[in-house]
Amino acid sequence: MAWPRVRLVITADDFGYCPRRDEGIVEAFLAGAVTSASLLVNGAAAESAAELARRHQIPTGLHANLSEGRPMGPARRGASSLLSPEGFFLGKMGFREAVAAGDVALSQVREELEAQLSRFQELLGGNPTHVDGHQHVHVLPGVCQVFAEALQAHGVRFTRLPLERGIGSCTWLEAPARAFACAVAHDARAAAGPFSRRGLRHWPFPPSIHVYELELLSLIPSVASPSPLSSAHWRLATLL
Repeated sequence: MAWPRVRLVITADDFGYCPRRDEGIVEAFLAGAVTSASLLVNGAAAESAAELARRHQIPTGLHANLSEGRPMGPARRGASSLLSPEGFFLGKMGFREAVAAGDVALSQVREELEAQLSRFQELLGGNPTHVDGHQHVHVLPGVCQVFAEALQAHGVRFTRLPLERGIGSCTWLEAPARAFACAVAHDARAAAGPFSRRGLRHWPFPPSIHVYELELLSLIPSVASPSPLSSAHWRLATLL
């Protein structure tokens, strides 16, 4: 019996964060170690990263960001539940705490996501190949429904479901990182329903494997260059 055909997708996140990180992503893509990238449109190097994506024909998705830096949408012009008094996003844990407390207006999440999708289109001339969330914000309760609705409206078919089998028993992870990963997995399981109901495709079992610097360098020694690659976060995913 023939096995179903499966496409392996290896995505480099945080494209556009800084030029040095982008250098590592492009090097890995050209070497065949990475197949796509996820762009932070509010990143300091977003414009140059978009140019690199066009030049090298890198399949690029949106790495939607609600936790780091400044917003792209209406929140820039006034008070917002997404921002600190200084005008920055609330941070990885700060945003999660605000969502859990019911302090985040989901209408403002939709506005910001729409603004980032619009900026992506301006930079790259079309819709993203996929959309996922910086620091996995896209699977948070309530937020995942907003993402699913927006992605369906824009014709985006793929997202990431960050479930990592056995993550709770990974003793090599420090306790805070392990607790965070377990919380993300819990949210991802709950997000699977809203994503599926909106027609988003995702792999239902562990699609996201965090590969840290030493492990990555041992996997791809022929292309590894420690300086640029060490600052990149990698995700390995399979999509039918």
